Amino acid sequence: MVRRAPALAAIVLVALALAGYASWRLWLKSDDLLRPVVVLRGADAGALVAPSLGARFAALLDPPRVPAASRPKLVALTFDDGPYPVATPLLLQVLHDGDVRATFFLIGRDAEQYPDLTRAIERDGHQIADHTLTHPDLDRLPDAAVAAELRDGAAALERIAPDPAERHLFRPPHGRYTPATVRVAQAAGFDTILWSDDPGDWRAVPAGALRDHVLSRASAPEIVLLHSGRPATIAALPEVIAAYRRAGFRFVTVGELLRLVPADQLNHPAKLPLAAGSG
Repeated sequence: MVRRAPALAAIVLVALALAGYASWRLWLKSDDLLRPVVVLRGADAGALVAPSLGARFAALLDPPRVPAASRPKLVALTFDDGPYPVATPLLLQVLHDGDVRATFFLIGRDAEQYPDLTRAIERDGHQIADHTLTHPDLDRLPDAAVAAELRDGAAALERIAPDPAERHLFRPPHGRYTPATVRVAQAAGFDTILWSDDPGDWRAVPAGALRDHVLSRASAPEIVLLHSGRPATIAALPEVIAAYRRAGFRFVTVGELLRLVPADQLNHPAKLPLAAGSG
């Protein structure tokens, strides 16, 4: 009996470790199923950003099954940060050549540093929205500081290139936010705009890998998170734009997307990979 005790204890520990790993994987899967794409001003921020255990179990047991044919083929390309010398003009040229209007979530301080580039984005017909004044981790700030970042970022953009979206559309820097962050944004009059797909161009991702990621994970409708200071993003865009068009998608700004599609459809898009037709 004494000799069996260590073996039994090891078996119990392994079983507990396996159970813990399985629980963690299920938690991550429920995150994937329930992570919001947009949190509008009138929405329940807590339910969307921090879903209950019951909501997580329900999503795992009966995940949404959305037929692609029932969803509009609309895609909003969004570009965070900047503007930047060199990279932003190159990006604007690619979008112009592709006849695409996008949404730029600009940092107020960067816009102040490069006002001519900010105005160039506006002149090309793109939408400009708020990415805060200084690009901090909002989940680490008190509510008053979050409100100030939103307010001052929007004011900086408004002084340079006025766009109604600067006072109504917001994306948290680094994708870091909490229910409290979103509630502060709602109280300030902002819709929180996240994304359907993050291809990770904020890392050193080659253009080909970036392109393949976007096309293999497309959905309808779609909000794609990209960054305006990345050469690989600029290089991948022509093929990405062409593939979406071949698949029958129409490019819209985030503001247009919110007017055309209910939030529930944005938060539960239909998977529609484009890789097979991207050749």
